[in-house]
Amino acid sequence: MNILTKTADGSNTLFNETIGEHYHSSNGALQESKHVFLEAGLKFAIAQKDEKDISVLEVGFGTGLNFILSFAHCEENNIKLNYTGIEAFPLTEEIIKQTGYDEYVSKNVWQDFISKYDYALGNRQSLSSHCELEIANTTLANFKSSTKFDVIYFDAFSVQHQPEMWTDDMIAHTCSFLKSGGVFVSYSITGNLKRAVKSCGLKVEKLPGAAGKREMLRAVKQC
Repeated sequence: MNILTKTADGSNTLFNETIGEHYHSSNGALQESKHVFLEAGLKFAIAQKDEKDISVLEVGFGTGLNFILSFAHCEENNIKLNYTGIEAFPLTEEIIKQTGYDEYVSKNVWQDFISKYDYALGNRQSLSSHCELEIANTTLANFKSSTKFDVIYFDAFSVQHQPEMWTDDMIAHTCSFLKSGGVFVSYSITGNLKRAVKSCGLKVEKLPGAAGKREMLRAVKQC
C-alpha cells in the first residue's frame, strides 16, 4: 500500500508500506528531484554534448517525478529525449495523478505523460516530437537493453531498505548500460557505492547533496 504524504518543500511523495520508505526525500521531493537528477544529472550531461539529444535510464521510475521534470526541460529547450525507466512494481495511473505533480510542469507535458503512461509500460511510446518513453516492467537484475545511455539516474530505495539493489553486481550491471563519457547520478554516496562505480571505470565526484543530505554522487564513465 502507498500512502500520500507531504514533504518539507510542500511537494508530495508516497510512503511504500511494503518497503518501509518514501519514494522521495521527506526533506523535499521536488527539491531532491531537481537537485540530484535534473541539475546534477540531465543538465550536466547535456552540457557535455554537441548534439541536441539525450538518452536517460532511470533505475526506479516510481512516481515519474524525475521523468516529467526531464521531459519538461527537454521540451522547453528543443532537446530530443529518449527515456527508459525500470520499475518492477509500477504505480497505477490513478495513484500518480494523486501526487499533484501536474503543478510543476506544463499542462501539455502532464497530459502527454498521463495519457501514454499505461501504454509505456513495456512499450516505447512517443509522447511528443521530442520525447520517447518506455517503462520496463521488470527488476534491475532482469533488465536488458542494447542501448547505451548518456545518463543514469540511480534512484532505488535506500540500501537500508533495498540492499539487493546496491550490490557490486547490480551497480556493475547498471553501469554496463552507460556510454563512454556518460553520467551516473545518485542521491546516495556510500563508500561501497563509490568503490563499485570506480571499479566500473567511472570517475567519482562528490557534490553537495539535496536538502537533508550533506553529499551526493556523480560519476562519469572514462572509457
